[in-house]
Amino acid sequence: MIRKQIVKFIITGVINTIFYFILYSFFIYMGINYKLAVFFATVIGVFFSFVMFGKFVFDNNEKRALGKFILIYAILYIFNILFISFFESLLHNYYISGLIATVLCAILSFILNKFYVFK
Repeated sequence: MIRKQIVKFIITGVINTIFYFILYSFFIYMGINYKLAVFFATVIGVFFSFVMFGKFVFDNNEKRALGKFILIYAILYIFNILFISFFESLLHNYYISGLIATVLCAILSFILNKFYVFK
């Protein structure tokens, strides 16, 4: 069961991550500060992700889980900012730093969604 969820999470996560990174990159390209770019991309992506993860990955359609899901994404936002800040100080590139942070946050997202939001 968990192997199947991991595969579905990866597929859904890739779609969500691409969607998020396109939004993030667009906001950076538009000259928006990286903290706001992450915020806007996260807010827009949260509702799409909630539906995709709930229905497709964890077979859970309960709308009550939305509050937990939003809390998790608030936590992920903070980690994302910290990761981008750290990697940008090393690499001096917001795009690459954002990509690395996105991958790290995707891993953390699976763990938190699996064992807290959609348990």
